[in-house]
Amino acid sequence: MWRSENWREEVPALFRVAGPLIVNNLAVIGMQFADTVMAGRLGAESLAAVAVGGSVWFLGFTLCLGILMAISPIVARHYGAGNLQLIGRYTRQGIYIAVTFGVLLIILAHILVEPVLVAISIDPGFRDITVGYVLAIIPGAPAIFAFLALRFTTEGIGHTKPIMYTSIFALVCNVFLNYVLMYGHFGAPALGAVGCGLASAISMWIVMLSLVIHTLASRRFRPLAIFSRWEPPRLPVLKEIVVLGVPIALTITAEAGLFNAVSILMGTRGAAIAAAHQIAINFSATMFMIPLALNSAITIRVGHALGAGNTDAARFSGALGILICGLFMSLSAAFLLVFRDTVVSVYTNDQSVSSIAISLLLMAAVFQVADGVQIGAAGALRGFKDTRVPMVINIFAYWVLAFPLAYLAAVTFKSPPSYVWGGFVIGLTVAAILLTWRYARITRKYLAD
Repeated sequence: MWRSENWREEVPALFRVAGPLIVNNLAVIGMQFADTVMAGRLGAESLAAVAVGGSVWFLGFTLCLGILMAISPIVARHYGAGNLQLIGRYTRQGIYIAVTFGVLLIILAHILVEPVLVAISIDPGFRDITVGYVLAIIPGAPAIFAFLALRFTTEGIGHTKPIMYTSIFALVCNVFLNYVLMYGHFGAPALGAVGCGLASAISMWIVMLSLVIHTLASRRFRPLAIFSRWEPPRLPVLKEIVVLGVPIALTITAEAGLFNAVSILMGTRGAAIAAAHQIAINFSATMFMIPLALNSAITIRVGHALGAGNTDAARFSGALGILICGLFMSLSAAFLLVFRDTVVSVYTNDQSVSSIAISLLLMAAVFQVADGVQIGAAGALRGFKDTRVPMVINIFAYWVLAFPLAYLAAVTFKSPPSYVWGGFVIGLTVAAILLTWRYARITRKYLAD
């Protein structure tokens, strides 16, 4: 399996799929980076509001993201087997799921956000701004979820360049709209952090419409017949997507939910700690975009190989992807150890915020290698349609181990923020070990069959 000719073939193939997704993910995190830096210029309260409000939004976002991610391995297998007409059907049913979830999320946000923030004792100094941010960003939910349904179809057939181009366009729009709506240029009112949320919502509609237009115009998508006709909801297809997608949703929400829940906990410790946490999380998330793109590419490569009936190639694609993810995050960790002071200076000049953020980036360097390995293993397992056991592993690692430790440090003992991040280190390490073990076991079973 590890012969040099396999490496020479698989590595370029993996990066042909992953390359545009890396650019896409960097564009997405670029929006978050711009939000963080531009909010930081308004003061610690605005930065903290964007941090906590973004975490609240992202908890809802990841649930629907995970369900729609089921489209990618389903499409990849049908594409590998040559069943092109079925792909359009899954896309259309995925859009039904996307719009339904988007509307429900809007309703729930207006009902629950303010009472929840009050109940968990978010600092009143920026709580109202946080509520305003969430209510401003939430109208973008139906659009970004519909975009995801199209995106995972595009990923599944291995044609990822459109995702890259539309996301770059959305990044440019988001930065420009931040400039206009946050600071009040070109005659617009200065809305501060609320303007940041509104800019993100508008950008979500822009990126969705851009991908729809490309899908309609491109010859590559015509055999899929995505928009050639419309059809009522098909319960068997909806059930297949949801049954496969719910464990994926719970898996990624377990991890993303841990990070966002800790962000919310940090909001109870004051604006300076919340702002420092946002800086460290933002940079860590930027580095994570590379293995996250590889995660999707690994799923696609494994799915295509399995659809073509080549189990050996599928196993190799997954194992190589896990290795590459771990190697990249090792380089990222080394960079952080050397340059973390410089990184923090890009975000803020506030000395109280900077000192906390530097200590948190040291912890980030510790957990990044495990983070790379676990996300690579999760993508490989998803290609094999193995989603339930990874869900259990992630829930155990992040919510049975990591979150209670973070909660004790943040709330019970009021420990330094770096102690809170110790929960991340433990949770990610356990997840990496168990998911890699699971991949070795499931692939041996496939080969035996």
